[in-house]
Amino acid sequence: MYYVYFLLLKTDKVYTGCTDNLKRRMSEHESGKVESTKKLLPILIGYESYLLKSDAMRREKFLKSTEGRRLFHRQYRDILLKNVKN
Repeated sequence: MYYVYFLLLKTDKVYTGCTDNLKRRMSEHESGKVESTKKLLPILIGYESYLLKSDAMRREKFLKSTEGRRLFHRQYRDILLKNVKN
């Protein structure tokens, strides 16, 4: 399986990534081994799974586009709003 995952950072930004091993990748993020998130206290807020790597990579690329970010924020609105209020 291949995963597209979403991390909420302490800056209230969302990091989108792709991996074939979600547990390992989360461990890398949490232990500071990923340069782009090591100081941002990432929290997993969701993920999608795919059978084909090409599908996961296409979805990740879309979600990093302007239209994809808008769609993501609509889908995850409640989680994102709850975090801003806390």
